[in-house]
Amino acid sequence: MARLVCVHGMGQQVQGEDRLRAVWWPALSDGLRRAGAEGELRESDVAVGFYGDLFRPAGQLLAAGDPPFTAGDVEEGFERELLAEWWREAARIDPAVVPPNATDTLVATPRSVQAALRALSGSKFFANLALRSMVADLKQVRAYLTDQQVRERVRGRVMGQIDPNTQVLVAHSLGSVVAYEALCALPGHGVRALVTIGSPLGIRNLVVDRLHPAPKRTGKALHGAWPGGDGLAWTNLAGRGDVVALVKDLRPVFGDRVRSGLLSNGTHAHDATSYLTDALCGKAIAEGLA
Repeated sequence: MARLVCVHGMGQQVQGEDRLRAVWWPALSDGLRRAGAEGELRESDVAVGFYGDLFRPAGQLLAAGDPPFTAGDVEEGFERELLAEWWREAARIDPAVVPPNATDTLVATPRSVQAALRALSGSKFFANLALRSMVADLKQVRAYLTDQQVRERVRGRVMGQIDPNTQVLVAHSLGSVVAYEALCALPGHGVRALVTIGSPLGIRNLVVDRLHPAPKRTGKALHGAWPGGDGLAWTNLAGRGDVVALVKDLRPVFGDRVRSGLLSNGTHAHDATSYLTDALCGKAIAEGLA
């Protein structure tokens, strides 16, 4: 019976619904305060569409909750291509990151995989992320977008939190893809506002082409389905230094109805709470709650 449902992103497999709500709620409250909408929402109005445990290996009690992945575990195809995209974007926004050369463009060899991970580990964006966590994140994104069974289980967790009282979905990172597809799979839903933060939804070959429902194609242009009725407002916020939100503006794929905003999130560019405390995020949420 939640008015607002939060959908987390990748790398949350050792978290839980209550723990994430305890982290997200103060940031949500601060964002609403910045937008002049303090008191519009109570913590009891907030639920979390939690799916992180679906990526937690059964019976393994590792300190960081991830299998001991190495560079050799980054699989050819999707995982290496996404890693290459992260590397290029990190090099574009961070002078400290050595850019890939021509032979590294597609991260086609184990040596270039190691080079990519080494370069990213020295970036501001990935500085505090262990190598095995980076590889685990790649695998989570790949699993959701390429394994139908995983997709249905993850999406089912989010759909199970949406009921007639739900007015707003706030979705971060991979969770924005999950939330988008969940709303598309619920025709006639009453959600008034979708707020996506740090979203990879604009990445053409790796994400857009794999969405359910599949975007319609007109020549070289792709047109993604609108995830609701005419009354749905969709706001997408991207941090200037957010490597995961590679494509900052979703309008070329999803239409001019998407309201796009660019934020300055500091050194924690992809952190969900950095987005939630911004006035633009608070305003988008408040409009859905009004």
